[in-house]
Amino acid sequence: MGLTTLCYIERDDCYLMLHRVSKKHDVNKDKWIGVGGHFEAHESPEECLLREVKEETGLNLIRYRFRALVTFLCHTADGRWESEYMCLYTADEFTGEMTDCDEGALEWVPKSRIGELNLWEGDKIFFRLLAEDRPFFSLKLIYEGDLLVQAVLDGEEISGRA
Repeated sequence: MGLTTLCYIERDDCYLMLHRVSKKHDVNKDKWIGVGGHFEAHESPEECLLREVKEETGLNLIRYRFRALVTFLCHTADGRWESEYMCLYTADEFTGEMTDCDEGALEWVPKSRIGELNLWEGDKIFFRLLAEDRPFFSLKLIYEGDLLVQAVLDGEEISGRA
């Protein structure tokens, strides 16, 4: 089971998005996502969040909010099930100068244009929930390869589409 963090940093009605174009073998290749990554040994979610944001952007988060626990289940082409728990955060205060990211291109994207990007279908669901300022939520997303086949919000099945 993978443990990860993901953060959408906000500024001037924009989210800082990472266009994953740098790595050849990347499950997120060509997708737009937030910043974050895998826990290291003995890290708390907050420690992972702060470290990953600093590594990928050069920014130090000052104010952030734990928004959701997202459970991913993916049925792979070779018949295996992969799973991951992701701690989803938003942040709206930070210090530092933004640096280049070796995982892709960082860009401030207006929130009104997020839906135009190449996103995972499940990401569209949590963007909608963030836009609604929904209190903390639990979202389970089940994928068959790249196709979202089921979404469960706070224990109740919802449409797979945003």
